[in-house]
Amino acid sequence: MAEKVAKVGIKKKAGFLYFIDKAGNISRVEMARGGRKKGKKKKEMVEKVGVKKVGGYLYFIDKAGDVSRAKMARGGHRKKKAKKKAKKKPAKKKRRK
Repeated sequence: MAEKVAKVGIKKKAGFLYFIDKAGNISRVEMARGGRKKGKKKKEMVEKVGVKKVGGYLYFIDKAGDVSRAKMARGGHRKKKAKKKAKKKPAKKKRRK
């Protein structure tokens, strides 16, 4: 479950990707669309928040436009090795005499 880190309340505009930059501020960049030349787009700072990031957490902008964080799932569990099943041989056909 996520917990709110900072209440900002920004309104998201269509066609932009919103993210928390290295300084802990909310920034946005224009999304890549078909037909556009590839390359870096200029990022633009939307709101100065200055969130101090802690390792092991994923920081994001939630639906309300606030900065939230969630604990990252690390490791998980291994899948058990599947045992090989012995293939059944087809039954022998009885020969008529």
